[in-house]
Amino acid sequence: MTAARAALLGALVCLAVVCQAVVFRYVAVDGVVPNLALILVVAAAIARGPKFAMLLGFGAGLLLDLAPPADHVAGRWALALVVVGYLAGRVQRDARSSTVTAVLVVGAASFVGTSVYALTGVLLDDAALPMDEMLQVIVISVLWDLLLAPLLIPLLLWLMDLARPLRTA
Repeated sequence: MTAARAALLGALVCLAVVCQAVVFRYVAVDGVVPNLALILVVAAAIARGPKFAMLLGFGAGLLLDLAPPADHVAGRWALALVVVGYLAGRVQRDARSSTVTAVLVVGAASFVGTSVYALTGVLLDDAALPMDEMLQVIVISVLWDLLLAPLLIPLLLWLMDLARPLRTA
């Protein structure tokens, strides 16, 4: 991967994390914002496969873990986005076939990623919410991500195709 392509992907991750932490906090529903980093990882999984998405998910997750207000044990989002990258990459061919399928993959990935994050909080006894509040956060998060996915997935897939290395014959 060239430096320009790596810089584009790094900028996309940073932009997603900054927008998620700063911009969308003003439109949060019960304190829950859309997970733009998760949508980016799903787009990477659809465009480039599970290995690439797992690496991007780890980096984006670490940025999310360290971005203010970091009030949890570092590594929880990194783990969640690695799992999301792997699972979304496993259905790469099906998700690439249509935008509707890609949006459904985002919904499933949002459920899995947010659930992994919540369950690791319970296991680590890290500011665990009561179960009913945890379920409410998961539902709101999935709805946010499903709302933004039809707008972001085509754009992100196009950007991922720009960042794809050219194949030589």
